[in-house]
Amino acid sequence: MAATPRRRGRKERLNQADIPDDNPPVWPGVLGARLKPLSPQEVALVEETALSLLETLGLSQAIPSMIEKVTAAGGTLTEDGRLLFPRGLVRGAIDSAQRGFTLCGQTPERDLRIYGARVHMSTGGAAPGVFDLETGDYRDSTLADLYDAARIVDQMDNIHHFSRSVVARDIPDNAEMDLNTAYACLMGTSKHVSISINEPENVPAIAALCYAIAGGEAAFRTRPFLTVMVCHVVPPMRFAEEACEVLEAAIKAGFPVQLISAGQAGATSPATIAGSLVQAVAETLAGLVFAQLVDPEVKAIFAPKPLVADLRTGSMCGGGGEQAILMAGAAQMGRHFDLPTSSIAGITDSKCLDAQYGAEKSLAVAMAAHAGSNIVTQAAGMQASLLGVSHAAYVSDNDLLGNILRTIRGIEATPDNIAADVIAQVCRGQGHYLGEKHTFNRMKSDYYYPDIGDRRTPREWQEDGAQPIGDVAREKARDLLASHFPTHIPDAVDRSVRASFDIRLTREQIGRSA
Repeated sequence: MAATPRRRGRKERLNQADIPDDNPPVWPGVLGARLKPLSPQEVALVEETALSLLETLGLSQAIPSMIEKVTAAGGTLTEDGRLLFPRGLVRGAIDSAQRGFTLCGQTPERDLRIYGARVHMSTGGAAPGVFDLETGDYRDSTLADLYDAARIVDQMDNIHHFSRSVVARDIPDNAEMDLNTAYACLMGTSKHVSISINEPENVPAIAALCYAIAGGEAAFRTRPFLTVMVCHVVPPMRFAEEACEVLEAAIKAGFPVQLISAGQAGATSPATIAGSLVQAVAETLAGLVFAQLVDPEVKAIFAPKPLVADLRTGSMCGGGGEQAILMAGAAQMGRHFDLPTSSIAGITDSKCLDAQYGAEKSLAVAMAAHAGSNIVTQAAGMQASLLGVSHAAYVSDNDLLGNILRTIRGIEATPDNIAADVIAQVCRGQGHYLGEKHTFNRMKSDYYYPDIGDRRTPREWQEDGAQPIGDVAREKARDLLASHFPTHIPDAVDRSVRASFDIRLTREQIGRSA
């Protein structure tokens, strides 16, 4: 593959063009990447080791089309069936990758600019269960739960992207589940959506659904509003054959793709944080090479998402400091390569909206975001180590994410912000800033105010019922689900889609007349 030289390590600074016209305290794409847990020497070592592993060890179980493309570009298939990637080929894929692009919403105002160190918050998880909004009990998740999650997120300003969060376990057939998953997500929100697809044979139907909603294949290819997430590897250093076929089919159909490696430290990746990171980077870069060979113009997201296990039990645990620092390191490597990057963060091990939930989620999400991850998945709603989703948590997490985004925005020490002249004026005058025009002008632009977070006095809170934050969030989630039925997909389009596809959500469930 011919490499197109590109400038790496680009420095970015906040400027007025990055701030929306209404000058809010936070916005989609606040600039991160100030956190760098890896030293420059460590970054170089991670990169060199990943390239060496790809060149000398490679990956097994490559599909025939991958073998054909990689070997034609200079790779080698060993006698024991491992596909080797020469470092020139890998560097060429990095250098020629799209440095940034727009993840389109179904409406332009929901578009996300994915480039540089711009940070966006997302859901995610593919959980098999939910914590019931009414009872609080854990139960199997359904297609209706997925649609409900999407339409709550549709109203959350600080959750910028909807990644499929629960599995529709009431649809046992994989093809029908994949199609209806796409429909439920796209009907529930006009924000950009990401889903996974179980089998390559299911890609054409989902593509056809997206083309129908977009108004034609050309319209979708111009503004693709759905990304296909692909775990193209089965760690350690093996390709997932069927997933690679899904990846190839999705790229050819015009979908952006997210290239995911999700080894588990101590089980399917090394127990050390550094070793797990290196393996994930190598596996993700192998996917990038293949994606580039399928289509040099592919919109590909670098998504090394290694997970951490509790080595006492072997079970996955996403709430510890190890997961947080691992994701910050993965995000830093994405920024080092200057690739659109996604990280997994916010996988609290807690089962409810308690102190453990808030502490674990804040730690992991803040670190990945400050390290400059473009899309932080699992940042909202996820509980119980990826096993369950809480619809109420989307509401409370919206506040949490708003506060994290405000910290990413930073201090912005400029002469205007420091306001030395205002300090002098106040000190020579009334001695306080409450009545100053400068204070009034900055109330909305500089300060994030939580939607449901309680800042009243203890007495006021007690007199109003002393509700815990989880109860307040639950009430708001109930209100949203009772009233918000998105209409960005016109009624005629929905009826046409239903005439062509086996859609399991009823018209009544989506708030439309029969």
